[in-house]
Amino acid sequence: MDASDLRLFEAVARTGGIGRAAAALNTVQSNVTQRLRELEAELGQTLFHRHSRGVTLTPAGQRLLPYARRVQELIDEAMRAARDDGMPAGPLAIGSLETTAALRLPPVLVAYAGAHPAVDLALRTGTTAELIAQVLDRRLEAAFVCGPVRHPELIERLAFREELVLAAPAALATLDGLAALGERRLLVLRAGCSYRQRLEDILARRGIVGTKLLEFGTVDAILGCVAAGIGLTLLPRGIVEPARRRGGIALHALPPGEAMVETVFIRRSDGFVSSALAAFQDGLPVADLAAAAD
Repeated sequence: MDASDLRLFEAVARTGGIGRAAAALNTVQSNVTQRLRELEAELGQTLFHRHSRGVTLTPAGQRLLPYARRVQELIDEAMRAARDDGMPAGPLAIGSLETTAALRLPPVLVAYAGAHPAVDLALRTGTTAELIAQVLDRRLEAAFVCGPVRHPELIERLAFREELVLAAPAALATLDGLAALGERRLLVLRAGCSYRQRLEDILARRGIVGTKLLEFGTVDAILGCVAAGIGLTLLPRGIVEPARRRGGIALHALPPGEAMVETVFIRRSDGFVSSALAAFQDGLPVADLAAAAD
C-alpha cells in the first residue's frame, strides 16, 4: 500500500462510485477497479459495499478513510513546504466573521495586497463554528473567530477586542422594556454564530427566555429588520453605529462583562505556516495583539 493507493481509495469514497472516481483521477474505470481489488486483497478487508447506485464504505473502509485523507494532506503540505522559498506567493485562504471582515479587515487587506502582490488571497466569511471546522479540516489556513477557542489542535492569538451592544427598534428606548418584547424576535445569523448564543444568555440573565429566533444570512438584513421594528440583535458597536445614525435603531450599552468580546486568529497547531501566512500574521495590528498580555 502506498500513497497513490490511498489517493485512489479516497477518491472512490468521496465520489461514491468507481466510474466517478476514475473521471476525477483522469484514468479509466478498469484501472480503478483493479487497484482497489489489489488494495483490499493486501489488507484482507473489503473496503466498499457495491450496489446499483455506486459504493458505500464498509466499517473497515470507514476506519481507513481518515488515514487516507491525512496522508494526502501531508503530501500536499510537503509539496507546498518544498516550493516555499520564503517569498510570499501563491494561494492563501483566510476565514473571517462577517462583522470582522467589514469592521476590521479592510485596512489589513489593502496593506497586505499592496505589500505581497504575488499572493492570491481568498477571504471567506462564516460563523465561528463554521470557520473553526474549516480550519480543522485544512480548508482554511487560518481564520478570525470569536474567542476564546481553546482547542487542542489549534493555536490562537488575540487579534481584536470588540464592544457588543444591543441594537433594538427605536421604540424600545431603555433596557427596562426588554421584559415586554411581545411578538418581537431575536434577529440572528445562522446556527454557529457566537453572538447568537451570547444574546440568548444576556436575555436569560434578565429573566427573558423562550423568545423566538429569526435567522438571516447577512448583517445588513438583520439591521434592516431591527429598524423595521421586527426585533433586536447583538452586534459590535462599530457595525451598528452607522445604522443608528440613519434612524430607527436604538443602541443599548451592556456591562463590561457582557459587552467585551475577543476576536482571535486561529490556525492548526500542526499545520505548515507558509511565507504568505507568516506575512499575513506579521501584518496584523501590533497594538491589538499586544493586548493579549494584559
